[in-house]
Amino acid sequence: MIKDITLGQYFPGNSIVHRLDPRMKIILTILYIVTIFLTKNVYCYIAVFLSSILLVLVSRISLKVVIRGIRPILYVLAFTMVINLFFTKGETLLWEWWRLHIYLEGIYRAVFMALRVVSLIIGTSVLLTYTTSPIVLTDAIEGLLSPLKKIRIPVHDFAMMMTIALRFIPTLIDETDKIMNAQKARGADFNSGGLVKRAKALIPILVPLFVSSYSRAEDLAVAMECRCYRGDVGRTKFVRLSFSGKDFVAFVLFVSFGAAVILANLYLPFGFKV
Repeated sequence: MIKDITLGQYFPGNSIVHRLDPRMKIILTILYIVTIFLTKNVYCYIAVFLSSILLVLVSRISLKVVIRGIRPILYVLAFTMVINLFFTKGETLLWEWWRLHIYLEGIYRAVFMALRVVSLIIGTSVLLTYTTSPIVLTDAIEGLLSPLKKIRIPVHDFAMMMTIALRFIPTLIDETDKIMNAQKARGADFNSGGLVKRAKALIPILVPLFVSSYSRAEDLAVAMECRCYRGDVGRTKFVRLSFSGKDFVAFVLFVSFGAAVILANLYLPFGFKV
């Protein structure tokens, strides 16, 4: 399960999504998230889910990678579906026992909430982390937030911290997996027992993981100082970001899709609304 986490990983490629300007990718990701949360009609939910699948196909990211990234949140999806299933009231009662009720509207809401979470993870991962390297992502965040420099906000430092955090997620995952395997080889059991016992069993993992994390952070700080890193003062860029025609086409497509979803929510008289 630890190796299934793909958050923060970059998969090189030459697809249209890979070639988009990273600043435009961030803007498109924000538009896509807003569109997903504005979705309320059943047909819009289907359209949003299909759009996330289309993004996977266009980006040429392996479907196995996408599915592997969804596996760690299956428990969250199941919990979300159960909560919406039993706590959503409606007009069509399907099942009742004691204080538990299942309505047809609750089933709809549970399914659509799951679609919303899955579409959110797939769309944002494909648009941003899967197709954008951490270095380029740093430049994009700094470029979008550059107007804040006029009021003395350390934009470069903020962008660098975010990128380093994303970069070290796969490293920490690998380190956690190695520590767990080492503890299992010494007879540790992480699967049996109650919740308290499992929580105590994680202590031999968390302690060396924190020690290793602090050691890596110190080594990174020393390496940056040895290379005379002083933030963005006097720094130049080898590659300057610039918008192209395909970026504006992608922006128009995403805005049109968001507008279509909003209009469908307002004017489609049929379909269950969530």
